[in-house]
Formats: sequence, C-alpha cells, structure tokens
Amino acid sequence: MCIGAVFRAVIALLGLSWLLVGCREQVAVAQVDPNGPVEVVVPKHGAYTGAFMDFGDAEDDVTLETIEDFEEMVGKHQAIIASSSYWGEQNFPVDNLNIIWRHGSLPLVFWSPWDKPYEEDHGPDKFSLTEILAGEWDAYIDKWADAAREFGHPMIVVFGVEMNGTWFPWSGAYYGGAQWDPEAKNWKGPETFRKAYRYVVDRVRARGASNIKWMFHTNNYPYPYEPWNCAAAYYPGPDYVDWLGLSVYGQQYKDEPNPDVPSLVSWPYEEMCRLDPHKPIMIAEWATGEFPLATAKPSAMHKPEWIKQGLELFRARYPRIKAAVYWHERWQNADGSYSNLRVNSSVESLQAYREGVAHPDWLGDLILRSIRK
Repeated sequence: MCIGAVFRAVIALLGLSWLLVGCREQVAVAQVDPNGPVEVVVPKHGAYTGAFMDFGDAEDDVTLETIEDFEEMVGKHQAIIASSSYWGEQNFPVDNLNIIWRHGSLPLVFWSPWDKPYEEDHGPDKFSLTEILAGEWDAYIDKWADAAREFGHPMIVVFGVEMNGTWFPWSGAYYGGAQWDPEAKNWKGPETFRKAYRYVVDRVRARGASNIKWMFHTNNYPYPYEPWNCAAAYYPGPDYVDWLGLSVYGQQYKDEPNPDVPSLVSWPYEEMCRLDPHKPIMIAEWATGEFPLATAKPSAMHKPEWIKQGLELFRARYPRIKAAVYWHERWQNADGSYSNLRVNSSVESLQAYREGVAHPDWLGDLILRSIRK
C-alpha cells in the first residue's frame, strides 16, 4: 500500500478510536497494519462511498490513473471500488485487486458466470447454473478461490448480480421461472439460482478463502414483476450472505422516465430488511443518465437534483444503508444515441455529486480491525 493510502487509513482509525474508546486504546487501534490480517468494519455511523469508474467493456480494466482521476474530480477518496470478473475470462483479477487494495480501498467484485461476448437478454451459455451444479466448472471455481485466498486481503464478492432481471443469463426466468415444485414448496427458477449460489460459496469457502464477504445483490424491482421473481425467492439464507445489495437506476435511455429516489428505493429497501434484520445494505449500483431537456418527460427529475436527493436520502432516511457505489459509465446505444451516467455528464451534475459526498457521513476511508488468523 502506498504511503498516502496508509496515512488515510490510519487517520480514519485514529478519529474513530478517539471518539469511541479514548486516548489509551487509540494507540493500539492506530497500529493496525493494512497488509496484515484485517477486516473491514461496517460503520456504525455514516456509510462508505464508492464507485465503478468505467473500467471498459469487460468492466475489468482497472488502473491507478483512472481511480486517481475520478477521485480528484469528485473531491473524495473512494472507500469501495467495483469491478467485474467474468467467467468467460477464466482468470482471477489479482492485478486489479492489488491496485484497489494498495490504494486504500475495498474491492467489490461482480463474479458473473457469463461467456463472451457478454450480450444481455440472452439465455444461459456454457456457464449455465445447471452446468455449475453438475460440477462442470469446479476446477475453475477452485482455481479462482485459491487465488482469492492467496490475495489474502478483504474483498466483497457478488455471485450472479441482479438475478431477478432477465437481462442476465442466470435469471430464474431461464430455469423454470414460476414452475412450482409442490414437494419442495418453491419456484423452480429461483431455487436453481439459490442452489448454484450456495454451491459456489461452499466450494470457495472449502478452499480457505475466508477473506471474502459475500453479497446477495438484486435489482431494486424484479423483471418480470411477479411474486415468484421476488428477492425472497432467491435468497440463499443468512449463512451465505454478509451484505445485502441493491441496484438503483434512474433514467438509462432517452425515452424512459426518471423517477425520484424514494420511489426507487423505499419498497426494495423494506424488502431487503425483511430478508434479514441485521445485515448491512449496500446500494451496490446507482446512477442516472443525462439527456437533452427537450427529450425529457415533464415529470422527470433532472440529474443534478436526482444525485443530490440520492446522496441525502441514502444516509438520512435509510439507516441500514452502509455503502453506496456510483456506476460511472457512458455507452453508445444501437440508435447512435448515448447513455451518459457519469457523474461529470454536466458541470451541474458533477457539482451535485461533489457537494453530496463532501458530507462527513459519507466515509471515503475504510475502518480496519485486526483479526487473528
């Protein structure tokens, strides 16, 4: 870890210990070595801020320059940095994770059983859940788990993000959907995902990768919007989950509305709280696009206002939200238009983001605690 990152981590720890345990313990807490056996503490007050920083089409082109440019732009160090590890790459992204951890940030990895060319709205490919459960990819899972164990530092991993939406091939819609099993008393599609999730986590844990915290990460609203596709039907159980995650997107395309944040978060937040009364919740992806005002619907919120509202309400209205990761990305659509979700899509949007994350409740530095091996 670079000197600057160590300094930030130590300062965060000093401040926390001064407030909570007094001067005598302060010295002991400050001696936490981020390169030793540590864990990341879920903050009791405030929430971590983080981002995905447009790391390319495969979401894995992580560079220190990109991270530092983003942080300079928004005026805050990012406690969490997200990137992807697609099964189609058949590797463990150790270089990416080393960059992130040495920078003083917690890696959030979307580990997606997806094959190239990574096109959405297609059914299962060779990494199907049934193939995983049949043991076809055990060697890859073991190799990935061994590399994660050797990496050794804290990381959060999501297996099969947004499984309640049909855009990804691990959606329950492709595995029987609403077919009801009267003996098992569950829906076939979500149950297949639950089994695969548990299978993968059990196998990774068996390889000794205890540095991983697992996140169950759904889209805020299911698609299709049916009872069988709700979060509870997919939930693998408390023994397999450390964090609960939500994706919260506003307007992504020019012909869509841009609803306010409460309408996108309140009901899904309550649903997540019902899954488990104690686990922290992360807004693991959140963003909205910026489009010409002439094409905006009359009821649509403008992006600067939407960002401002999100950064205020995530920390003030929803107490179990302990992190929020902005999805800083821009892409071209088939019709030639662009969807620009980046925080700097306009001067006004960037200013709203900078002012929002400047609030002291948004924590840009990790709180670390030593653990015994």
